Amino acid sequence: MNIGIFISGSGTNMEALARRWREGGFTQVQQISFVLSDNPLAPGIEKARRYGIETLVIQRQKGESREQHEERILTAISPFSAELLVLAGFMRRLSPFFLSRFPGKIINTHPSLLPAFPGIDAQRQAFEYGVKVTGCTVHFVDESLDGGPVILQKPVERRDTDTAEDLRLRILAEEHRLLGDAVEIVTTGRYRIKNRYVSMESAHEN
Repeated sequence: MNIGIFISGSGTNMEALARRWREGGFTQVQQISFVLSDNPLAPGIEKARRYGIETLVIQRQKGESREQHEERILTAISPFSAELLVLAGFMRRLSPFFLSRFPGKIINTHPSLLPAFPGIDAQRQAFEYGVKVTGCTVHFVDESLDGGPVILQKPVERRDTDTAEDLRLRILAEEHRLLGDAVEIVTTGRYRIKNRYVSMESAHEN
């Protein structure tokens, strides 16, 4: 199976996936076909190139609608025949128009235990709220904001001595592992969704 990865920034989650792929850590991922960014200055672009992954930069143009931007993205990624799209720090919400082209085939990583603290800067939201436990989530993408069915979650405890940055970095380390595990589950078909609940199943039961 070919997968594609969308990023907007540092690309550390993408890099963790690329490293796992290179080390043979996926049983059904033949290739990371491309890394796409909507931000031409994203540091993750150069990281992807160091792994020999083709990169695409599709920036939203002034006056361009979201659907027009997404149409250009779809045109650009069409030759790669990706069967799964992984949003790894992609900071744009995809429209129903885009999602309809990849039904059930887009996953996202989010640095909180959803449904708590959706949206941007979730780690700081959690820190400022004063939570004792936060974490990260990998979920299927639907039309809601960070609201699709949850594939995997990992709790991260806040320590008394933590700064917001300490907490962010520990969540990020767990995201790196969790996102790879979720990619393995989805690409091998070892899951089933019933009433929004994602259960782990053998491939023939999916």
